[in-house]
Amino acid sequence: MSDGCCDLLCLDLPKAEALRHARPDAAELAAGAGAAKALGDPTRLSIAAALRAGGELCVCDLAWVTERSDKLVSHHVRQLRTAGLVRSRRDGKMVMYELTELGAALLSAVLPEAVVTS
Repeated sequence: MSDGCCDLLCLDLPKAEALRHARPDAAELAAGAGAAKALGDPTRLSIAAALRAGGELCVCDLAWVTERSDKLVSHHVRQLRTAGLVRSRRDGKMVMYELTELGAALLSAVLPEAVVTS
């Protein structure tokens, strides 16, 4: 197995066939890849981490925390929302953002929370 391929064909057909039928469809795979890609940018990852730590935040707060312009943060938050990682709600003239369950789970896989010891 020097080049990553088996030297012997040893297909476990029942198992392989069951896995083939149970695999996610193309739309599910595309959505998962899009969500993972959304956290592939350091600014978006920083925004997601700030939302995890701070809960619901507006663009002004996120811009301050991430040390980025509000226009840049707004652009990145929109991408996170499109990927289903962030949801928004209007509060008067402000728009508040928070991580979705998917966003929190994916962020935890990519950037585990720091362990605090006392």
